[in-house]
Amino acid sequence: MIGDIRKTLLATPGVSSWPEIVALVERPVDERVVYSWDYPLSSCESVGGRRDQALPGSAAIFSLLHSILLVDDMLDEDPRGAYRDLGPGRTANLALALQAVASRTLALTDQPAERRAALLSCVARISLTTAYGQHLDVGEVSGEEGYWRVVDQKTPPLFGGALFLGAVLGGGSLDTAAKMEELGLFFGRLVQVSDDVKDALEKPASPDWRRRDNNLPILYATTADHPQKNRFYELLDHVDDLKALGEAQDILVKSGAISFCVYRMTEEYRAAEAHVAGMNLESPQALLALMERLVKPVKALFQKVGVEPSEVL
Repeated sequence: MIGDIRKTLLATPGVSSWPEIVALVERPVDERVVYSWDYPLSSCESVGGRRDQALPGSAAIFSLLHSILLVDDMLDEDPRGAYRDLGPGRTANLALALQAVASRTLALTDQPAERRAALLSCVARISLTTAYGQHLDVGEVSGEEGYWRVVDQKTPPLFGGALFLGAVLGGGSLDTAAKMEELGLFFGRLVQVSDDVKDALEKPASPDWRRRDNNLPILYATTADHPQKNRFYELLDHVDDLKALGEAQDILVKSGAISFCVYRMTEEYRAAEAHVAGMNLESPQALLALMERLVKPVKALFQKVGVEPSEVL
């Protein structure tokens, strides 16, 4: 499917003549990327459509996701970011161009005017809401309430939009597509917490250790009452040292921070299941299989650090 997505994007007018965009589209998939361009395939199938009908939606999400990643890496000063080779100016310009590519790809679909307008409006919602989430993320986050405020603006819009696009392209009603988009809130939270746990336990220290309130387990360990709280604070400025990082990560487990993340993911998973059950879909198993795929990697990670996933996860 990734090959078909690349062909679709490269066939979009204006793309093949821009070498830097071609290189971004054709480069190996970033291992950090959650393959959310598969989401339109699952939502398309769930409303009774064929997976190939969702290809323009998958191409649009591929383009939007890489636009977001280009900017996110700059904001996080991630050493793995493309901006380190391209420079911030070219990177920002490419991110804007990829948003336009997503819209143009969907504008070329053979859909009735009302449904094509709905597709394009969805892309605008994704771009605007995610940009606002990035705007909030650059500032100071205050406590868990602030954390979720940023997460809900930054992560779920792309996932909900991906599900919306697939439902529309698969022939589902616009009302069903809107309900499908709401599912993105739970999916986005699941993925964000999963990413936070992975980043917090990564060696060497990930950039999240420099922006501590934006990572849920690190935020928990700095705010919840536990015996090693003061020691955790002492270690925070020394996580570039692998020994100090290992001790800090051990405290994440012992303080209950990782267990708290299991609890939050379980709550979001249950809410997502209930939402799917209430939609009366032709093939809900397509979405349930997607949900299981979302939590599978983090299950292994939880077990690796000695925290048993719940019976739901």
